Amino acid sequence: MSLCDDLVNQKMANGLRVQDKEYEKIKIEFLRSLTDNEFNEEGVTELYHQIMSISRKLQYQIMAEHGRVGTLPFELLPTIPKSKSRVVYQGVEGAYSQQAVFEYFGREISNFNVKTWDDAMKAVCGGMADYAVLPIENSTAGQVGDVLDLLIHYDNYIVGEIYLKIDHVLLGLPGATEAGVKKVYSHHQGLMQCSEYLNSHPSVEQISMDNTAAAAQFVKESGDASCAAIASEEAGRRYGLEVLNKSVTDLPDNTTRFIVVSSKKIYSESANKVSVCFETPHETGSLYRLLSHFIYNNLNMTKIESRPIPGKKWEYRIFVDVEGNLSSADMKNALRGILEEALYFKILGNY
Repeated sequence: MSLCDDLVNQKMANGLRVQDKEYEKIKIEFLRSLTDNEFNEEGVTELYHQIMSISRKLQYQIMAEHGRVGTLPFELLPTIPKSKSRVVYQGVEGAYSQQAVFEYFGREISNFNVKTWDDAMKAVCGGMADYAVLPIENSTAGQVGDVLDLLIHYDNYIVGEIYLKIDHVLLGLPGATEAGVKKVYSHHQGLMQCSEYLNSHPSVEQISMDNTAAAAQFVKESGDASCAAIASEEAGRRYGLEVLNKSVTDLPDNTTRFIVVSSKKIYSESANKVSVCFETPHETGSLYRLLSHFIYNNLNMTKIESRPIPGKKWEYRIFVDVEGNLSSADMKNALRGILEEALYFKILGNY
């Protein structure tokens, strides 16, 4: 560690990066050549990868103490501004996404809807909306992978989140009966979240729609009493439908997490979750070495997900949520270390 201290001072004096991947590779190959069997060869490799990793973490900390790691390109605000904002959501009026908008911004907020999540991200990038509210995760169906991909594709950032309880009901035209239902329309996750109920009615055809409220709208416009929608009671009221069955959700505590997205790199003083995405070198131990930056800086990782990288067969992007605020020294050290060592890195937001 004393040698690492000397080394980082030399690097700072000469404007050099902490990690020299080519030098590390040469050194590891030399050490491997000194062993006399395969087990020791792998053991030495793992040992010196760890030694080098610990060395880099110390160097990042020393550079931070000397103010040499720079500042993160995010603006700290007392609170995220909400008033006089325009908010976009995907779907039609009455969608759960619109309910999430009202939950976060209040019912008086100016809001409008678009057809797709991609359209919502474009509206924020293009300045037509200050914020977009998008579903990112459901407690039963898991991550909304397409939205994760859009966070990489667009230069937008997470500034807030909403947890919304999802209460699906079976909706039909006035006078319709549950026994007469032959087709059920909903978003594919809505169908998935009511699978036990739907599986108990195997003769009923399941049809996927863009979202649950659009399904309710479709049933209303169809005028067909044999068609029903799985959506919220709010959507039913909006489109003049009746509740045919209130108990169709598999789990009573079904909850969807929505994110609030802005084109601005901002975060508030009370923000306590950082979301990042990175790509690892395609080699043994690379994911562990990147995640270890959180461990060494005493940061608690709360979620990890992977998504395939388009055009790169069997390679993945890693999405991580970690507790903390971008203004803390520990967070800065961890993120700078990952930035230096990852093939790709993006801070998705602090909220």
